[in-house]
Amino acid sequence: MKQNLPVVDISMETCRHVIVAQGTEEIYQGHPTTLLMPDGKTIFCVWTYGHGGRCGPMARSNDAGRTWMRMDDQLPEGFQRHENCPSIYRLVGPDGRERLWVFSAQPDMPRIVSEDGGTNWREMPPLGLPCIMTFSSIVRLRNGNYLGMYHRRMDAITGESDQSVPLNVVQTETVDGGLTWSAPRVVAAVSGKMPCEPYVFRSPDGKELCCLMRENNHTGNSLVMFSRDEGTTWSVPRDTCWGLTGDRHQGVYAKDGRLVIALRDEAPETPTRGHFVAWVGTYDDIRNEYPGQYRIKLLHSHADCGYSGVERLPDGTILATTYVKYEPGKVKHSVVCVRFDLKELDNKLHAQK
Repeated sequence: MKQNLPVVDISMETCRHVIVAQGTEEIYQGHPTTLLMPDGKTIFCVWTYGHGGRCGPMARSNDAGRTWMRMDDQLPEGFQRHENCPSIYRLVGPDGRERLWVFSAQPDMPRIVSEDGGTNWREMPPLGLPCIMTFSSIVRLRNGNYLGMYHRRMDAITGESDQSVPLNVVQTETVDGGLTWSAPRVVAAVSGKMPCEPYVFRSPDGKELCCLMRENNHTGNSLVMFSRDEGTTWSVPRDTCWGLTGDRHQGVYAKDGRLVIALRDEAPETPTRGHFVAWVGTYDDIRNEYPGQYRIKLLHSHADCGYSGVERLPDGTILATTYVKYEPGKVKHSVVCVRFDLKELDNKLHAQK
């Protein structure tokens, strides 16, 4: 059911935009994720050529997303044989050693790693985990381990990938900073629905994990579930509020404690369907099924969009990066980032009233 959630539209304010990778009539730049390093200004962005296509491109920004440098030639040759929706994470092992990981989907969740802050990369053996997409989110647990969540189609009897089986969300855990992972287990399988693309994050008090999920049938709202025991058990998935309905949720806490969650808008009867939007609200809004405060139309897309990285910079600026058909015509998708400050958008919202 549609809710009257206000929309602040900044999608045409091109001064906010930086094109990380320009699409052409021949090249489709798709499905980026980003990683903000601890220095608050170095950002990595990794994406694919084509829709769910091959890997290979990566870019680095040394100035918090204002300019970008391609680094494809610094990556192992085998990375170009990886496919579909790569995602990048910084994981710290129990010995304090930092590793940057890029996981991809096919074949069987391949990966590359850097142990020197992203300067040099090498290919590692694939994890051997059949999936539709690799980890769409990883969260650190209170014991120092990391919980990774992704989705797949898997026959419960044969253990084989099966296109006739509904999507389900699975999780696995690493105790050594990403080198090895536990056997995956299903944590969300919903009759009549297709949960996928899990985004897991902590409550403000750190005591609870929240997992937002795309519902791939697009017949209702998105899904959410909660864990009070570090992912050992999860609540039964239920519908989110209308404003959080969409694909590939990714978000951050703003400086004032509110959540900003970006997604491809798929809410029923939404005026911004298919565009790159962000929901603004509180954790309690999600927990109690409240509508939230407002939505932001971040970018206007002339086709699909919405797989993104969302980072909060030290000054409170939020940087959201996605793939988007930036303009009509024959030019294909580009990777574009948009920056904004929540206080500024609060003022825009008040001015609209």
